Amino acid sequence: MNAIRWLGLVLVVGGVLSAIYGGFSYTKETHQTRIGPLELSVKEQQTVNIPAWLGGTAIATGLVLLVIGGKKR
Repeated sequence: MNAIRWLGLVLVVGGVLSAIYGGFSYTKETHQTRIGPLELSVKEQQTVNIPAWLGGTAIATGLVLLVIGGKKR
């Protein structure tokens, strides 16, 4: 499998995952304070939404790369 087919496969898998889940979230620690033995911290949950058109474009581009990468020269 050459590099173009690998890239196409990664794009298709990423596009399908973005269509299924629609985004991802992560936890970010923003503030931390220490007062003697007491430690306080604030954690915020951030959400990143992936637009549906981006997932569709990734799938379409990945399929084109899989077809192009499969042709012999």
